Amino acid sequence: MIVRFEAWGAWVKLDGAIDAPWGASTALVAIDRDGARGLGLDGGEAWRDPSGASPSAPLEVHVAVTSRCAAGCRGCYLDARAGGEHVDRSDLERTLDAVAAAGVFTVAFGGGEPTTRDDLGDLADAARARGLTPVVTTSGLGVSGAKLDALRRFAQVNVSYDGAGAACEEVRGFDGAGAAARAIRELAAAGVRVGVNVVLTRASYGALDETLASARSLGAREAQLLRYKPAGRAASLDYLAHRLTFAQAASLGPTLRRLSRAHGDGFALRIDCALVPFLSADASIALDPALLRRFGVFGCEAAGALAAVRSDGKVAPCSFAPATELDGRRFGEHAADPALGAWRDAAARPEEPCASCTLRPSCRGGCKVVSAFVDGRHGPDPECPRVRAHRAALLPREERA
Repeated sequence: MIVRFEAWGAWVKLDGAIDAPWGASTALVAIDRDGARGLGLDGGEAWRDPSGASPSAPLEVHVAVTSRCAAGCRGCYLDARAGGEHVDRSDLERTLDAVAAAGVFTVAFGGGEPTTRDDLGDLADAARARGLTPVVTTSGLGVSGAKLDALRRFAQVNVSYDGAGAACEEVRGFDGAGAAARAIRELAAAGVRVGVNVVLTRASYGALDETLASARSLGAREAQLLRYKPAGRAASLDYLAHRLTFAQAASLGPTLRRLSRAHGDGFALRIDCALVPFLSADASIALDPALLRRFGVFGCEAAGALAAVRSDGKVAPCSFAPATELDGRRFGEHAADPALGAWRDAAARPEEPCASCTLRPSCRGGCKVVSAFVDGRHGPDPECPRVRAHRAALLPREERA
C-alpha cells in the first residue's frame, strides 16, 4: 500500500507489491480523513493545509520516450516521424526520479512508437523500482518476439485500435487494423492485461459497437474512448471535418450506457477527460453529477491530476498541450510553474455557462486544447452542447440556426 496525503484525506494505491508479477492488480482509491484514520493513517501536516481539493501533484504523468514512429497517422498529436529520435536513457531515468519524488502514482510511456526502443522493458523495470506503475501505448506495429517480452513487464498495454478496415483508415490515414488486432491477440495470449484506445471521429463513432465487440473478442479487457483533438498534425482546418458532429457529441451519454450494457460484462469502458463536457446534454447525468464523481469520471485534468513530459524533455499540461519551459528532470517544481498554473486557473475560474453548470466540478470547463484552437483562448469548450446552446441564445434572432 502506497499513500499520498492530501488536505481532504489521502490517495491510496493498492498493489500486490512493486515487484509483483507483471499485470498484478492495482487500484488507486481516494478516501476522506475518516477513512484514512480507519486504516490507521495520519495526514499530519497535509491535513493542516487549508488549500482546496486539488491534488498536490499529478496522479499520472505521460512520458514520451521517443519521437520515432513509421505509422504516419494523420492525427498524431506529437507529429512523430520515421526519422525521429529516442530520448536519452539517462534523461528518462532522471525524469522518473523527479516524477516519483513528486508523489506521482502512474507513468504512461508513449511517443512516437515506444516499441522502437530496445530498452523499453528496462524502462518499465526502472519505473517499478521507483514505486511507479508503468503502462504503455502502442500502435501494435511490430509487436512480436522480443518486443512482446518487453511489453509483458508493464501493468497494462493499450493498443491503438479504431476498428477494422474503413473506420481505422479514416482515423489514421492508413489501414493499420490488422497489425493492431494481431498485437491485441498476442498480448492477451501472453497474459498481458491489454486495453484499446479508440479515437472518436464522425466516421468511427458509428462503428463503435463493431469495434468494441472485435476488441473484446481479441482479448482486450477495456476500451478507452478518446476525443479527436486539434494537436500535432491534427491542428489544421481538416480537424473540423473529422471531429464528432454536434448530434454525435450530444448523444454520447445514451451511447455510453448502451455500449456498457452490450459490452460491459468483464469489459471496462472508459472515456478521456475531453469527452466529459458532451455529457451536459444527457439529462440523467446532468441531474446527478455526483454519479460522475463516484465513479472517478473527471473533465480537464491538464496540469492538475495529469501532466506530460514531451520527447524534448519539457513538461506540458497534457500530451496534447504546448510544452512549458519546465524540464522534466525538475518535475517537482510543477506546482510553482506559472504556465502550468495558468491551465489550472482556467479550470478553477469558469465563465458562463460553465459557472452555473451542475457538471462543472467534474467537467472543469471542457478541453482547453479545443477551445484554444477553435476560439483562440482558454474558455468554455466550444463543442460542448450546453455551450453551443448558450452562445446560440445570445445571437440575434435572425442569426440563430
